[in-house]
Amino acid sequence: MNERASTEPKLVQAEEFVRFNPGQRLEHFLLMVAFLGLCLTGIPQKFYGEAWASWLILLMGGIETTRLIHRFFAVLLVLESLYHVFYIVLGLLRGNQRPSMVPKLQDFRDSFGMLRYSVGLLPEPPKFDRYDYRQKFEYWGLVLGNFIMIATGAILWFPVLATRLLPGELIPAAKEAHSGEALLALLVITVWHLYSVHLSPVQFPGDTSIFTGRISKRRLIEEHPLEYLRLARLGRQGIRRDEAPSPSLSANGGQDETGHIHGEDEWAPYSESSQ
Repeated sequence: MNERASTEPKLVQAEEFVRFNPGQRLEHFLLMVAFLGLCLTGIPQKFYGEAWASWLILLMGGIETTRLIHRFFAVLLVLESLYHVFYIVLGLLRGNQRPSMVPKLQDFRDSFGMLRYSVGLLPEPPKFDRYDYRQKFEYWGLVLGNFIMIATGAILWFPVLATRLLPGELIPAAKEAHSGEALLALLVITVWHLYSVHLSPVQFPGDTSIFTGRISKRRLIEEHPLEYLRLARLGRQGIRRDEAPSPSLSANGGQDETGHIHGEDEWAPYSESSQ
């Protein structure tokens, strides 16, 4: 028994892995700053008739100054969004990045599997890859929300130019869409995002990987076991190819008939050289 245990190879030797590179962490920081700035200057404009909103606007120097600050953060959001698109396209063209956020049929299966697990019909939850279906849903919600906010915001910023190209009825429609989407985004971030990544029992007191760029081996195994399995199978950066995957990790499959592991190889064990 002891002899068998001693011959079983360790799957991965590293204790921490790089989940987000410096560019991705900078993106998140800029997006966070832009979002907070837009909410702080935009929500009071939506509820201008309320005493608290009027007080905040006066605190920021009046309505014109508030609008000026709002537009500054709007430009920051546009620049960050353009950089994100450029980063993805360049990575795909170079071949060093895969479309890991593209929804797949497996995501729908996982969501149904999680529902069955939640009501006690499955003994364990589905095993996820680099991003699970919830993260993909939130990402594409952010993409759609950004598009709506930027498009309607541009119409409201340049109404004269907009009416030269589009029907005038679009101006009040853009105002309502911009206002409603802003409130929806605020609710999604405060209710869903903050809870799922910081306040839920699984993550509390908070997931710091987006700030440090690192994730522990334990969390990688628990939350992204298929990605952890891929590291062992591919023998990436300090991981031996002959290290056998854990049966508990491969139980969910994650392979096709040829034994290929589906997903994106974007992880790296954390070391001083990868900082």
